Amino acid sequence: MTQNRSPDRSAERIRPPAAGWISWVALALMTTSSVASLRPAPTMAVYGLACVFLYLVPALVFLLPTSLVSAELASGWKGGVYNWVARGISKPAGFFAVWCQFAMTIFYYPSLLGYVASTLAYVFDPGLASNGLWTATVIVVAYWSGVWVSSRGTKGVAGLASGGLIIGTLVPGVVLVVLGFVFLGQGNAPAAPMDAGSLLPEWAGLASLVLIVNNFLSYSGMEMNAVHVSSLRNPAKQFPKAMFLAMGLVLLIFILPALAVSWVVPAGELSLTAGVMQAFDAVFAQFGWQVLTPVVGVMLVMASLGGMLTWLAGPSKGLLLISRQEGYLPPVLQKRNKHGVQQNILVAQGLVTTVIALLYAFVPDVSSTYWIFSVITTQVYLIMYLLMFVAAVRLRRKEPDHPRGYRAPMLVGLCGIGFAASLAALLVGFIPPSQLGSGNTVSYVLIVGGGALGLGLVVPFLFYRFRKPHWRQPEPEDGVTAEPAS
Repeated sequence: MTQNRSPDRSAERIRPPAAGWISWVALALMTTSSVASLRPAPTMAVYGLACVFLYLVPALVFLLPTSLVSAELASGWKGGVYNWVARGISKPAGFFAVWCQFAMTIFYYPSLLGYVASTLAYVFDPGLASNGLWTATVIVVAYWSGVWVSSRGTKGVAGLASGGLIIGTLVPGVVLVVLGFVFLGQGNAPAAPMDAGSLLPEWAGLASLVLIVNNFLSYSGMEMNAVHVSSLRNPAKQFPKAMFLAMGLVLLIFILPALAVSWVVPAGELSLTAGVMQAFDAVFAQFGWQVLTPVVGVMLVMASLGGMLTWLAGPSKGLLLISRQEGYLPPVLQKRNKHGVQQNILVAQGLVTTVIALLYAFVPDVSSTYWIFSVITTQVYLIMYLLMFVAAVRLRRKEPDHPRGYRAPMLVGLCGIGFAASLAALLVGFIPPSQLGSGNTVSYVLIVGGGALGLGLVVPFLFYRFRKPHWRQPEPEDGVTAEPAS
């Protein structure tokens, strides 16, 4: 523990050389590119104009606290979320945190690839978008192909992901929004009301607002880019500017496509997985350009697969390094292939993903399955954020003079707001959304609760409880990270 009584001098110590500085605008763009996506657009388009309100609220109570708090942690301590929570709370809590960062991907891949399957259906036959067997097949084939690519090393994965952002997010997003405005400009009535009375969501109990949980998942991952805060010339002034610019850009990228979808596709006809393609198909039909629908489908699929490769290469590597250092996983899961890739963890994860994917083949409603996976993903990830907010407060008190490149203003208040918002989102996720029909509430709660608590708490507890001393295979701490290879 470093005991330096001058925060300013401490900050100077960990500044990079001048050649390594980045501008606050560049950091804002990096953050925007890692968070923004078209995938949530159909989920929020269900709310019409009220999606603006439903995006702004989580941005203020979750995105902003997460960004500022993780920036302080990243600028003071290397090693990512494991090291932050381990030093702030305890090593077992750190293991739980890094496990949740990894485990959320087990349900993230089926939901992401479910979206890929529905999008890809528009390249061949839109009717396949609601076919569970098609969805399950695409998930299994795409996931195992991604494992094969990742097992050959991470070289080139980052470039593929960056290219996918431009080709599969920015270009289609701009096209969708522009054509949406042209659609309205031609005198067509929007499918959802756009008057002032529609600014707030219609209140019919919590079940009518449950889809907002999806926004917490949309905003998650901000802690990944916080590691770059020390590369700013003046982090105290420039980092908040970068975060507010990124928030503005992220909100535009999320809100405008969601509105465009709501203009052309009635809420009752929206598929949570194929809604983006439904909107493109409907807009292109207005201009006789439906031949372009499969082209956009391929572009969206490329972006999603690039993102999947990024996540395959990241959190599982962080879990492997921590597990070798502390002996949290059995040796068979710690083995690496000749490229140094955690192949056995990826294979074990793939077996679980395959079983989960098969649910698509047996559950008649693809949108409901997609939603359940999204909720479980969000809840497991939120457990990590709960631990991170607690650790940040404790570290501010335990190590007040530890060198930090950036100090978040009113950190305790930010952590309180972020913790309360994360806990509320986690609990709201147990309520079945009214937009997906009645269904069996008890079964829904059991599936979501079993998935989130079982994977997020029970499984890591069992690994920790039954760990053996000979499982430890310590390595230099320089390699410790739990971040995607972006």
